[in-house]
Amino acid sequence: MILRALLLFTVASLAADAPLSFTDSAPKRYEFTARASAIDPRAKPHPEIDFVFEKDGKPQDLQHASVDTRVKPQDRLVIWLMGPNPALFERVNSYGLHAIRVHYANGWFGRFGKEPPPPDDKFLGKIRLEAATGEDFSDVVNIPKPDGIHERSVQFVKWLAKENPQGRWDSFLTPDKSDLRWEKVILSGASHGSTTAARFAKHRRVDRVVMFCGPRDQYETWQGLPSATPANRYFGFSHTLDGGWSGDHYCRSWELLGLREFGPVTDVDKTAPPFGNTRRLVTSADVKNDAKRAHGSVTPGGSAVKGADGKFLHENVWRYLFTHPVEAVGKPVPHDEGCRMDLRPAAK
Repeated sequence: MILRALLLFTVASLAADAPLSFTDSAPKRYEFTARASAIDPRAKPHPEIDFVFEKDGKPQDLQHASVDTRVKPQDRLVIWLMGPNPALFERVNSYGLHAIRVHYANGWFGRFGKEPPPPDDKFLGKIRLEAATGEDFSDVVNIPKPDGIHERSVQFVKWLAKENPQGRWDSFLTPDKSDLRWEKVILSGASHGSTTAARFAKHRRVDRVVMFCGPRDQYETWQGLPSATPANRYFGFSHTLDGGWSGDHYCRSWELLGLREFGPVTDVDKTAPPFGNTRRLVTSADVKNDAKRAHGSVTPGGSAVKGADGKFLHENVWRYLFTHPVEAVGKPVPHDEGCRMDLRPAAK
């Protein structure tokens, strides 16, 4: 009996590692929207941190997913940690990537993220990690496992595997379907979401991290903690007019993450792909001197910069961020002396 179980497990493991392919009789791009509370009855709202299922009569726990079975699959799953971004999902699907967006407890930031920094220089990082894992890392929030990014992603992918067998979502589940194969996951987000993506990847090894306009947590040092995800697998992209640059938030986070080992901060508008294989990308494209637009201009969508031909300027950057071989890296550079590494207010 034990031998048979081991044989079945080995066969399942080998099947899971075989090159992924679609067998869809009518290939197309699939899109899905489902409520987290409908997928998993264990899911619960947490109104104390503005993590609710309904607001003003509208559902707040909607989750999104998409895959294009017309495109050769790369066997990687993007988990997007920000609001819905159809333009981004269209692009990652065109690269052969699956994509999901989960509803997770990010409302806590409005309560804790704008206060003066506490003595604990990993305070926000602990909250982020609890929101990501559903495990008890922080004393100020209580987010159980069914309401963390980890478990909500597992349950969503299990639902998708049943709902859309053509999309081969089962490839991202362990043989016993109890967890995701995190080595196939690309964590990505913008701003608050990119910061949580980076914190989660410090804790759990993933395939790569794509950080738009982030990470921040400028008074914290968790970015320098030992990382389960190797440093060469973190990729960042931000605009130079973004307040995260004027305040040295991005430069210090990128240095604490160890990204200067893989090349300098590189202007994508002056350098051709593959941008010297760096992990630190910036743009100074024209956003009419609008810092708020600059913040969102690095992701596909309404704030993104277009050329005279009406096409987005940074298509090649987005492809690079999600698909550039992680083994190809630039040369180490010295610490940027102009980047302030300690931003905490002086004690009074």
